Amino acid sequence: MDHPSAQQGVSAPMNQRVVVTTTINKPSPALEEFAAMPGWDLLVVLDRKSPPFSLPGAEILTVGDQEALDRELSDAIGWNCIQRRNMGYFHAYRSGASLIATVDDDNIPLPGWGNDVRVGKPTACTMFEAEGSLAQTFDPLAVTSAPHLWHRGFPLTELRTRSYRQLPDPVVVTPDVEASLWLGDPDIDAVCRLEHAPYLKTLEGPTPYSSTLLAPFNSQNTFLARSVLPEYFCFTGVGRFDDIWASYHLRAKGATVVYSAASVTQERNDHDLLVDLERETYGYVETPRLLRELRGDSDAIERFLPPQALAAFKRYRHLMRHVEG
Repeated sequence: MDHPSAQQGVSAPMNQRVVVTTTINKPSPALEEFAAMPGWDLLVVLDRKSPPFSLPGAEILTVGDQEALDRELSDAIGWNCIQRRNMGYFHAYRSGASLIATVDDDNIPLPGWGNDVRVGKPTACTMFEAEGSLAQTFDPLAVTSAPHLWHRGFPLTELRTRSYRQLPDPVVVTPDVEASLWLGDPDIDAVCRLEHAPYLKTLEGPTPYSSTLLAPFNSQNTFLARSVLPEYFCFTGVGRFDDIWASYHLRAKGATVVYSAASVTQERNDHDLLVDLERETYGYVETPRLLRELRGDSDAIERFLPPQALAAFKRYRHLMRHVEG
Protein backbone atom coordinates (compact mmCIF):
# COMPACT_ATOMS: atom_id res chain seq x y z
CA MET A 1 0.00 0.00 0.00
CA ASP A 2 1.67 3.21 -1.18
CA HIS A 3 -0.95 5.80 -0.30
CA PRO A 4 -3.22 6.57 2.63
CA SER A 5 -6.67 5.07 2.49
CA ALA A 6 -9.52 7.40 1.63
CA GLN A 7 -11.29 8.88 4.62
CA GLN A 8 -14.67 7.32 5.23
CA GLY A 9 -16.96 8.90 7.77
CA VAL A 10 -14.18 11.13 9.14
CA SER A 11 -14.69 14.89 9.08
CA ALA A 12 -11.88 17.43 9.13
CA PRO A 13 -11.42 19.59 12.23
CA MET A 14 -12.93 23.06 11.85
CA ASN A 15 -10.05 24.81 13.61
CA GLN A 16 -6.34 24.64 12.96
CA ARG A 17 -5.78 24.00 16.68
CA VAL A 18 -6.66 20.47 17.71
CA VAL A 19 -6.59 18.69 21.06
CA VAL A 20 -5.84 14.98 20.58
CA THR A 21 -6.51 12.32 23.18
CA THR A 22 -7.55 8.71 23.52
CA THR A 23 -9.73 7.03 26.12
CA ILE A 24 -11.22 3.71 27.15
CA ASN A 25 -13.65 5.43 29.51
CA LYS A 26 -16.89 7.32 29.14
CA PRO A 27 -16.39 11.08 28.67
CA SER A 28 -14.55 12.45 31.69
CA PRO A 29 -15.00 15.95 33.16
CA ALA A 30 -11.66 16.83 31.55
CA LEU A 31 -12.84 15.82 28.08
CA GLU A 32 -16.08 17.73 28.54
CA GLU A 33 -14.06 20.86 29.31
CA PHE A 34 -11.74 20.38 26.33
CA ALA A 35 -14.75 19.80 24.07
CA ALA A 36 -16.12 23.20 25.11
CA MET A 37 -12.75 24.99 24.80
CA PRO A 38 -13.08 28.08 22.56
CA GLY A 39 -10.78 28.09 19.56
CA TRP A 40 -9.88 24.41 19.82
CA ASP A 41 -11.32 21.21 18.37
CA LEU A 42 -11.21 18.06 20.46
CA LEU A 43 -10.40 14.81 18.66
CA VAL A 44 -11.03 11.65 20.74
CA VAL A 45 -9.47 8.43 19.47
CA LEU A 46 -11.40 5.37 20.61
CA ASP A 47 -10.07 1.87 21.20
CA ARG A 48 -11.77 -1.49 21.04
CA LYS A 49 -12.28 -1.33 24.81
CA SER A 50 -13.84 2.15 24.63
CA PRO A 51 -17.57 2.40 25.29
CA PRO A 52 -19.45 4.00 22.40
CA PHE A 53 -20.33 7.59 23.19
CA SER A 54 -21.00 11.01 21.75
CA LEU A 55 -19.59 14.22 23.16
CA PRO A 56 -20.94 17.58 21.99
CA GLY A 57 -18.12 19.68 20.58
CA ALA A 58 -15.81 16.71 19.95
CA GLU A 59 -14.96 14.64 16.92
CA ILE A 60 -14.90 10.93 17.72
CA LEU A 61 -12.50 8.73 15.77
CA THR A 62 -14.08 5.27 15.93
CA VAL A 63 -12.39 1.93 15.31
CA GLY A 64 -13.83 1.92 11.80
CA ASP A 65 -12.72 5.49 11.16
CA GLN A 66 -9.16 4.61 12.11
CA GLU A 67 -9.06 1.56 9.87
CA ALA A 68 -10.39 3.72 7.03
CA LEU A 69 -7.63 6.26 7.59
CA ASP A 70 -4.96 3.61 7.10
CA ARG A 71 -5.45 -0.06 7.91
CA GLU A 72 -1.73 -0.85 7.69
CA LEU A 73 -0.79 1.74 10.30
CA SER A 74 -3.73 0.79 12.50
CA ASP A 75 -2.75 -2.88 12.45
CA ALA A 76 0.90 -2.11 13.17
CA ILE A 77 0.01 0.01 16.21
CA GLY A 78 -2.30 -2.68 17.55
CA TRP A 79 -5.36 -2.35 19.76
CA ASN A 80 -6.06 -1.80 23.44
CA CYS A 81 -3.09 0.51 23.91
CA ILE A 82 -2.66 4.22 24.56
CA GLN A 83 -0.58 4.50 21.39
CA ARG A 84 -3.86 4.63 19.43
CA ARG A 85 -3.46 8.39 19.85
CA ASN A 86 -0.98 8.23 16.94
CA MET A 87 -3.97 7.75 14.66
CA GLY A 88 -5.29 11.05 16.00
CA TYR A 89 -2.01 12.81 15.28
CA PHE A 90 -2.13 11.51 11.71
CA HIS A 91 -5.74 12.55 11.21
CA ALA A 92 -5.18 16.04 12.67
CA TYR A 93 -2.09 16.51 10.49
CA ARG A 94 -3.89 15.24 7.39
CA SER A 95 -6.75 17.62 8.11
CA GLY A 96 -4.46 20.65 8.17
CA ALA A 97 -3.98 21.30 11.88
CA SER A 98 -1.19 23.78 12.56
CA LEU A 99 -1.02 23.28 16.33
CA ILE A 100 -1.69 20.04 18.19
CA ALA A 101 -2.22 19.71 21.92
CA THR A 102 -1.83 16.17 23.22
CA VAL A 103 -3.57 15.47 26.53
CA ASP A 104 -4.78 12.59 28.70
CA ASP A 105 -8.42 12.14 29.65
CA ASP A 106 -7.61 12.86 33.31
CA ASN A 107 -5.94 16.26 32.65
CA ILE A 108 -8.43 18.87 33.87
CA PRO A 109 -7.57 22.22 32.26
CA LEU A 110 -7.02 25.20 34.52
CA PRO A 111 -8.46 28.64 33.65
CA GLY A 112 -6.62 30.13 30.68
CA TRP A 113 -5.43 26.78 29.31
CA GLY A 114 -4.27 27.13 25.70
CA ASN A 115 -4.66 30.91 25.53
CA ASP A 116 -1.01 31.91 25.19
CA VAL A 117 0.77 28.98 23.59
CA ARG A 118 4.39 29.82 22.80
CA VAL A 119 4.89 27.35 19.95
CA GLY A 120 6.14 29.19 16.86
CA LYS A 121 6.62 32.48 18.73
CA PRO A 122 10.01 33.97 19.69
CA THR A 123 10.16 33.44 23.45
CA ALA A 124 12.63 34.64 26.06
CA CYS A 125 13.27 31.72 28.38
CA THR A 126 15.53 30.76 31.23
CA MET A 127 18.19 28.37 29.96
CA PHE A 128 19.96 25.63 31.90
CA GLU A 129 23.11 23.73 31.05
CA ALA A 130 25.12 21.05 32.80
CA GLU A 131 26.98 22.18 35.88
CA GLY A 132 30.35 20.49 35.70
CA SER A 133 30.77 17.42 33.53
CA LEU A 134 28.48 14.90 35.23
CA ALA A 135 24.97 15.93 34.16
CA GLN A 136 24.06 14.45 30.77
CA THR A 137 20.26 14.80 30.75
CA PHE A 138 18.04 17.62 31.98
CA ASP A 139 15.26 16.88 34.45
CA PRO A 140 12.60 19.62 34.11
CA LEU A 141 11.36 19.02 37.67
CA ALA A 142 14.79 19.50 39.25
CA VAL A 143 14.60 23.30 38.88
CA THR A 144 11.05 23.65 40.22
CA SER A 145 9.67 23.87 43.75
CA ALA A 146 9.46 20.05 43.78
CA PRO A 147 13.10 19.03 43.16
CA HIS A 148 12.66 15.84 45.20
CA LEU A 149 10.55 14.52 42.30
CA TRP A 150 11.74 13.69 38.81
CA HIS A 151 10.01 13.60 35.45
CA ARG A 152 8.82 10.22 34.18
CA GLY A 153 11.47 8.87 31.84
CA PHE A 154 14.41 10.69 33.37
CA PRO A 155 17.13 8.03 33.69
CA LEU A 156 17.37 6.67 37.22
CA THR A 157 21.12 6.28 36.73
CA GLU A 158 21.42 10.08 36.62
CA LEU A 159 19.41 11.01 39.72
CA ARG A 160 22.61 11.80 41.61
CA THR A 161 23.93 14.09 38.86
CA ARG A 162 20.97 16.45 38.48
CA SER A 163 23.08 19.59 38.84
CA TYR A 164 22.40 22.42 36.42
CA ARG A 165 23.67 25.96 35.92
CA GLN A 166 21.25 28.72 34.99
CA LEU A 167 22.63 31.01 32.30
CA PRO A 168 22.79 34.62 33.49
CA ASP A 169 20.61 36.07 30.73
CA PRO A 170 17.40 34.86 29.11
CA VAL A 171 17.76 33.21 25.71
CA VAL A 172 15.26 33.87 22.93
CA VAL A 173 14.10 30.71 21.18
CA THR A 174 11.19 29.82 18.91
CA PRO A 175 9.70 26.64 20.38
CA ASP A 176 8.56 23.69 18.31
CA VAL A 177 7.19 22.12 21.50
CA GLU A 178 5.79 23.61 24.69
CA ALA A 179 5.60 21.07 27.48
CA SER A 180 3.37 22.50 30.17
CA LEU A 181 3.46 21.02 33.66
CA TRP A 182 0.73 19.68 35.92
CA LEU A 183 -0.72 20.03 39.40
CA GLY A 184 -2.40 17.24 41.33
CA ASP A 185 -0.88 13.82 40.77
CA PRO A 186 2.13 14.71 38.58
CA ASP A 187 3.61 12.71 35.72
CA ILE A 188 6.34 10.82 37.53
CA ASP A 189 7.46 7.21 37.29
CA ALA A 190 6.36 4.37 39.56
CA VAL A 191 9.56 4.44 41.63
CA CYS A 192 9.07 8.14 42.39
CA ARG A 193 5.36 7.72 43.08
CA LEU A 194 5.91 4.74 45.39
CA GLU A 195 8.53 6.73 47.30
CA HIS A 196 6.80 10.13 47.53
CA ALA A 197 3.08 9.72 46.61
CA PRO A 198 2.84 13.47 45.88
CA TYR A 199 -0.20 15.62 45.26
CA LEU A 200 0.90 19.06 44.11
CA LYS A 201 -1.25 22.06 44.95
CA THR A 202 1.41 24.40 43.55
CA LEU A 203 4.44 23.96 41.32
CA GLU A 204 6.69 26.98 40.94
CA GLY A 205 9.59 27.36 38.56
CA PRO A 206 11.50 29.71 36.22
CA THR A 207 8.89 29.37 33.48
CA PRO A 208 9.31 29.36 30.55
CA TYR A 209 12.58 27.49 30.61
CA SER A 210 14.67 25.12 28.54
CA SER A 211 18.00 23.34 28.45
CA THR A 212 20.89 22.64 26.12
CA LEU A 213 20.69 18.97 27.19
CA LEU A 214 18.37 16.20 26.02
CA ALA A 215 15.33 16.15 28.30
CA PRO A 216 12.03 14.25 28.55
CA PHE A 217 8.53 15.57 28.00
CA ASN A 218 5.31 13.62 27.92
CA SER A 219 2.17 13.32 25.81
CA GLN A 220 -0.10 15.05 28.31
CA ASN A 221 -0.57 18.81 28.31
CA THR A 222 2.00 19.28 25.54
CA PHE A 223 1.71 21.54 22.48
CA LEU A 224 3.34 20.55 19.18
CA ALA A 225 3.99 22.52 16.01
CA ARG A 226 2.77 20.95 12.80
CA SER A 227 6.33 20.90 11.48
CA VAL A 228 7.55 18.35 14.05
CA LEU A 229 4.57 16.00 13.94
CA PRO A 230 6.00 13.69 11.21
CA GLU A 231 8.78 12.69 13.66
CA TYR A 232 6.59 12.59 16.76
CA PHE A 233 5.28 9.09 17.37
CA CYS A 234 4.39 7.38 20.63
CA PHE A 235 6.21 4.09 20.27
CA THR A 236 4.54 0.76 20.84
CA GLY A 237 6.44 -2.08 22.50
CA VAL A 238 8.34 -0.01 25.07
CA GLY A 239 5.78 0.12 27.89
CA ARG A 240 5.22 3.39 29.70
CA PHE A 241 8.16 5.04 27.94
CA ASP A 242 6.24 5.34 24.66
CA ASP A 243 5.91 9.13 24.75
CA ILE A 244 9.20 9.61 26.61
CA TRP A 245 11.21 7.97 23.86
CA ALA A 246 9.19 10.04 21.40
CA SER A 247 10.37 13.18 23.20
CA TYR A 248 14.03 12.15 23.27
CA HIS A 249 13.87 11.26 19.58
CA LEU A 250 12.24 14.58 18.67
CA ARG A 251 14.77 16.56 20.68
CA ALA A 252 17.65 14.63 19.06
CA LYS A 253 16.19 15.54 15.66
CA GLY A 254 16.64 19.21 16.56
CA ALA A 255 13.25 20.26 17.93
CA THR A 256 13.31 23.22 20.31
CA VAL A 257 11.44 22.46 23.54
CA VAL A 258 10.39 24.83 26.31
CA TYR A 259 8.71 23.99 29.61
CA SER A 260 6.01 26.20 31.09
CA ALA A 261 3.84 26.54 34.17
CA ALA A 262 1.26 23.98 35.17
CA SER A 263 -2.01 24.49 33.28
CA VAL A 264 -3.85 21.27 34.14
CA THR A 265 -4.62 19.31 37.27
CA GLN A 266 -4.16 15.60 36.82
CA GLU A 267 -6.77 13.59 38.69
CA ARG A 268 -5.06 10.36 37.82
CA ASN A 269 -7.10 7.39 36.70
CA ASP A 270 -6.79 4.25 38.82
CA HIS A 271 -3.40 2.57 38.43
CA ASP A 272 -1.70 -0.42 40.00
CA LEU A 273 1.73 1.01 40.77
CA LEU A 274 3.41 -2.38 40.66
CA VAL A 275 1.98 -2.96 37.19
CA ASP A 276 3.25 0.49 36.20
CA LEU A 277 6.66 -0.43 37.60
CA GLU A 278 6.73 -3.62 35.56
CA ARG A 279 5.77 -1.70 32.40
CA GLU A 280 8.55 0.82 33.04
CA THR A 281 11.32 -1.73 33.56
CA TYR A 282 12.32 -1.92 29.88
CA GLY A 283 12.62 1.88 29.78
CA TYR A 284 14.64 2.04 33.00
CA VAL A 285 17.16 -0.41 31.54
CA GLU A 286 17.38 0.80 27.94
CA THR A 287 16.98 4.60 28.21
CA PRO A 288 20.56 5.35 29.40
CA ARG A 289 21.97 3.50 26.40
CA LEU A 290 19.45 5.11 24.04
CA LEU A 291 20.43 8.56 25.27
CA ARG A 292 24.13 7.84 24.75
CA GLU A 293 23.48 6.80 21.17
CA LEU A 294 21.05 9.63 20.41
CA ARG A 295 23.73 12.17 21.29
CA GLY A 296 25.74 10.93 18.32
CA ASP A 297 23.01 9.67 15.99
CA SER A 298 19.59 11.30 15.77
CA ASP A 299 18.13 8.16 14.18
CA ALA A 300 19.36 5.81 16.91
CA ILE A 301 15.79 5.18 18.10
CA GLU A 302 15.28 2.75 15.21
CA ARG A 303 17.82 0.34 16.68
CA PHE A 304 15.92 0.15 19.98
CA LEU A 305 12.41 -0.57 18.72
CA PRO A 306 10.80 -4.01 18.50
CA PRO A 307 10.11 -4.98 14.85
CA GLN A 308 6.38 -4.19 14.91
CA ALA A 309 7.00 -0.82 16.57
CA LEU A 310 9.61 0.05 13.94
CA ALA A 311 7.21 -0.96 11.17
CA ALA A 312 4.50 1.24 12.67
CA PHE A 313 6.87 4.21 12.97
CA LYS A 314 8.07 3.84 9.39
CA ARG A 315 4.50 3.60 8.11
CA TYR A 316 3.50 6.67 10.13
CA ARG A 317 6.40 8.73 8.73
CA HIS A 318 5.61 7.57 5.21
CA LEU A 319 2.00 8.66 5.54
CA MET A 320 2.90 12.03 7.05
CA ARG A 321 5.42 12.76 4.32
CA HIS A 322 2.86 11.74 1.70
CA VAL A 323 0.50 14.40 3.06
CA GLU A 324 3.10 17.08 2.34
CA GLY A 325 4.21 15.50 -0.94
